[in-house]
Amino acid sequence: MVHTQRIPVVAGVLLAAGGGRRLGGRPKALLEHRGRPLVEHAVRALRNGGCGPVHVVLGAAAEEVRELAALSASEVTVNPSWEEGMGSSLRAGLASLSASDADAALVLLVDQPGIGAEAVARVRSAYRSRSSLAAAAYDGERGHPVLFGADHWEAVSAGAVGDQGARSYLRAHRDAITLVECSDVARDHDIDTAADLKHLE
Repeated sequence: MVHTQRIPVVAGVLLAAGGGRRLGGRPKALLEHRGRPLVEHAVRALRNGGCGPVHVVLGAAAEEVRELAALSASEVTVNPSWEEGMGSSLRAGLASLSASDADAALVLLVDQPGIGAEAVARVRSAYRSRSSLAAAAYDGERGHPVLFGADHWEAVSAGAVGDQGARSYLRAHRDAITLVECSDVARDHDIDTAADLKHLE
Protein backbone atom coordinates (compact mmCIF):
# COMPACT_ATOMS: atom_id res chain seq x y z
CA MET A 1 0.00 0.00 0.00
CA VAL A 2 1.46 3.35 -1.03
CA HIS A 3 1.23 6.20 1.45
CA THR A 4 1.25 9.48 -0.39
CA GLN A 5 2.50 12.23 1.82
CA ARG A 6 -0.02 15.04 2.22
CA ILE A 7 1.24 18.41 1.02
CA PRO A 8 0.92 20.94 3.87
CA VAL A 9 -1.81 23.53 3.42
CA VAL A 10 -0.51 27.05 4.06
CA ALA A 11 -3.44 29.46 3.89
CA GLY A 12 -2.96 33.13 3.14
CA VAL A 13 -4.59 35.56 5.55
CA LEU A 14 -4.81 39.14 4.33
CA LEU A 15 -5.64 41.81 6.90
CA ALA A 16 -7.43 44.49 4.86
CA ALA A 17 -9.90 46.04 7.31
CA GLY A 18 -8.20 49.36 8.09
CA GLY A 19 -10.10 52.60 7.64
CA GLY A 20 -7.05 54.72 6.83
CA ARG A 21 -7.72 57.20 9.64
CA ARG A 22 -4.47 59.06 8.96
CA LEU A 23 -5.26 59.05 5.24
CA GLY A 24 -8.41 61.09 5.72
CA GLY A 25 -10.58 58.00 6.10
CA ARG A 26 -9.69 56.32 2.80
CA PRO A 27 -9.99 52.56 3.30
CA LYS A 28 -6.57 51.05 2.65
CA ALA A 29 -7.97 48.13 0.68
CA LEU A 30 -9.23 50.54 -1.98
CA LEU A 31 -6.09 52.65 -2.43
CA GLU A 32 -5.10 52.44 -6.08
CA HIS A 33 -1.87 50.67 -7.02
CA ARG A 34 -1.00 50.03 -10.68
CA GLY A 35 -4.57 50.85 -11.66
CA ARG A 36 -6.31 48.38 -9.32
CA PRO A 37 -7.36 48.33 -5.64
CA LEU A 38 -4.46 47.54 -3.31
CA VAL A 39 -6.31 44.54 -1.88
CA GLU A 40 -6.09 42.74 -5.26
CA HIS A 41 -2.30 43.08 -5.36
CA ALA A 42 -1.96 41.60 -1.88
CA VAL A 43 -4.26 38.67 -2.72
CA ARG A 44 -2.19 38.00 -5.85
CA ALA A 45 1.05 38.12 -3.85
CA LEU A 46 -0.31 35.46 -1.48
CA ARG A 47 -1.63 33.24 -4.25
CA ASN A 48 1.43 33.54 -6.51
CA GLY A 49 3.64 32.97 -3.46
CA GLY A 50 2.09 29.53 -2.99
CA CYS A 51 -0.63 30.15 -0.41
CA GLY A 52 -4.07 28.67 -0.73
CA PRO A 53 -6.82 29.09 0.19
CA VAL A 54 -6.62 32.88 0.61
CA HIS A 55 -8.77 34.45 3.34
CA VAL A 56 -9.35 38.22 3.25
CA VAL A 57 -10.49 40.13 6.33
CA LEU A 58 -12.41 43.29 5.44
CA GLY A 59 -13.80 45.98 7.72
CA ALA A 60 -13.97 49.62 6.66
CA ALA A 61 -16.22 50.08 3.61
CA ALA A 62 -16.47 46.28 3.29
CA GLU A 63 -19.40 46.39 0.85
CA GLU A 64 -17.64 48.91 -1.38
CA VAL A 65 -14.47 46.79 -1.35
CA ARG A 66 -16.45 43.68 -2.36
CA GLU A 67 -18.05 45.69 -5.17
CA LEU A 68 -14.88 47.25 -6.57
CA ALA A 69 -12.24 44.57 -6.02
CA ALA A 70 -12.03 41.15 -7.68
CA LEU A 71 -12.16 38.88 -4.62
CA SER A 72 -14.43 36.09 -5.89
CA ALA A 73 -11.66 33.47 -5.64
CA SER A 74 -10.98 34.37 -1.98
CA GLU A 75 -12.78 33.59 1.25
CA VAL A 76 -13.98 36.93 2.60
CA THR A 77 -14.64 37.59 6.29
CA VAL A 78 -16.00 40.93 7.48
CA ASN A 79 -14.70 42.01 10.88
CA PRO A 80 -17.47 44.03 12.56
CA SER A 81 -15.00 45.17 15.25
CA TRP A 82 -12.36 46.45 12.81
CA GLU A 83 -12.17 49.83 14.58
CA GLU A 84 -10.70 48.08 17.64
CA GLY A 85 -7.48 47.64 15.64
CA MET A 86 -5.48 44.98 13.86
CA GLY A 87 -5.79 42.48 16.71
CA SER A 88 -9.51 41.94 16.08
CA SER A 89 -8.85 41.39 12.36
CA LEU A 90 -6.12 38.84 13.10
CA ARG A 91 -8.53 37.00 15.41
CA ALA A 92 -11.21 37.05 12.69
CA GLY A 93 -8.76 35.77 10.08
CA LEU A 94 -7.51 32.89 12.21
CA ALA A 95 -11.08 32.03 13.27
CA SER A 96 -12.07 31.78 9.60
CA LEU A 97 -9.40 29.08 9.21
CA SER A 98 -10.34 27.07 12.27
CA ALA A 99 -12.79 24.81 10.41
CA SER A 100 -10.37 24.31 7.50
CA ASP A 101 -7.60 21.75 7.09
CA ALA A 102 -4.92 24.45 6.96
CA ASP A 103 -1.64 23.59 8.67
CA ALA A 104 -0.41 27.18 8.84
CA ALA A 105 -1.51 30.74 8.20
CA LEU A 106 0.71 33.20 6.36
CA VAL A 107 -0.40 36.68 7.40
CA LEU A 108 0.09 39.70 5.15
CA LEU A 109 -1.01 43.33 5.62
CA VAL A 110 -2.85 45.11 2.80
CA ASP A 111 -0.89 48.36 3.19
CA GLN A 112 2.54 47.01 2.22
CA PRO A 113 2.58 47.12 -1.61
CA GLY A 114 6.35 46.54 -1.70
CA ILE A 115 5.86 42.96 -0.50
CA GLY A 116 5.12 40.59 -3.37
CA ALA A 117 5.02 36.92 -4.25
CA GLU A 118 8.77 36.36 -3.87
CA ALA A 119 8.81 37.35 -0.20
CA VAL A 120 5.63 35.34 0.42
CA ALA A 121 7.18 32.26 -1.21
CA ARG A 122 10.35 32.57 0.87
CA VAL A 123 8.46 32.76 4.16
CA ARG A 124 6.09 29.99 3.08
CA SER A 125 9.08 27.74 2.37
CA ALA A 126 10.09 28.04 6.04
CA TYR A 127 7.09 25.86 7.00
CA ARG A 128 8.23 22.62 8.64
CA SER A 129 5.33 21.55 10.86
CA ARG A 130 2.20 22.84 12.57
CA SER A 131 4.47 24.28 15.26
CA SER A 132 6.43 26.43 12.77
CA LEU A 133 6.87 30.17 13.36
CA ALA A 134 8.56 32.23 10.64
CA ALA A 135 8.73 35.83 9.51
CA ALA A 136 10.25 37.93 6.78
CA ALA A 137 13.22 40.01 7.89
CA TYR A 138 14.47 43.25 6.42
CA ASP A 139 18.16 43.82 7.18
CA GLY A 140 17.75 41.48 10.14
CA GLU A 141 14.64 43.18 11.57
CA ARG A 142 11.44 41.12 11.79
CA GLY A 143 8.62 42.25 9.49
CA HIS A 144 5.79 40.82 7.36
CA PRO A 145 4.60 38.43 6.17
CA VAL A 146 4.51 36.15 9.21
CA LEU A 147 3.80 32.42 9.19
CA PHE A 148 1.99 30.82 12.13
CA GLY A 149 1.71 27.04 12.29
CA ALA A 150 -1.76 25.94 13.42
CA ASP A 151 -0.47 25.00 16.89
CA HIS A 152 0.00 28.72 17.61
CA TRP A 153 -3.38 30.06 16.46
CA GLU A 154 -5.24 29.79 19.75
CA ALA A 155 -2.56 31.54 21.79
CA VAL A 156 -1.97 34.19 19.11
CA SER A 157 -5.71 34.97 19.04
CA ALA A 158 -5.86 35.19 22.81
CA GLY A 159 -3.15 37.85 22.83
CA ALA A 160 -4.31 39.80 19.75
CA VAL A 161 -5.77 43.00 21.19
CA GLY A 162 -5.90 46.59 19.97
CA ASP A 163 -3.33 47.41 17.32
CA GLN A 164 -0.84 44.91 18.71
CA GLY A 165 -1.79 42.03 16.45
CA ALA A 166 0.66 39.23 17.24
CA ARG A 167 3.50 41.50 18.34
CA SER A 168 3.57 40.47 22.00
CA TYR A 169 3.27 36.76 21.11
CA LEU A 170 6.15 37.03 18.64
CA ARG A 171 8.25 38.90 21.19
CA ALA A 172 7.64 36.19 23.77
CA HIS A 173 8.59 33.46 21.26
CA ARG A 174 11.47 35.29 19.62
CA ASP A 175 13.82 32.31 19.89
CA ALA A 176 11.40 30.04 18.03
CA ILE A 177 11.00 32.29 14.98
CA THR A 178 12.80 31.46 11.75
CA LEU A 179 13.74 34.80 10.20
CA VAL A 180 13.78 34.78 6.40
CA GLU A 181 15.75 37.66 4.87
CA CYS A 182 13.69 39.38 2.17
CA SER A 183 15.25 42.82 1.80
CA ASP A 184 16.67 41.87 -1.60
CA VAL A 185 13.22 41.08 -3.04
CA ALA A 186 10.78 43.28 -1.09
CA ARG A 187 10.34 46.61 0.68
CA ASP A 188 8.40 46.68 3.93
CA HIS A 189 7.11 50.25 4.02
CA ASP A 190 3.54 50.83 5.26
CA ILE A 191 1.00 53.18 3.73
CA ASP A 192 -0.10 55.02 6.88
CA THR A 193 -0.03 58.73 6.07
CA ALA A 194 -0.44 60.95 3.00
CA ALA A 195 3.38 61.12 2.73
CA ASP A 196 3.46 57.32 2.29
CA LEU A 197 1.23 57.43 -0.79
CA LYS A 198 4.41 57.89 -2.86
CA HIS A 199 4.97 54.14 -2.47
CA LEU A 200 1.91 53.46 -4.64
CA GLU A 201 2.33 53.23 -8.40
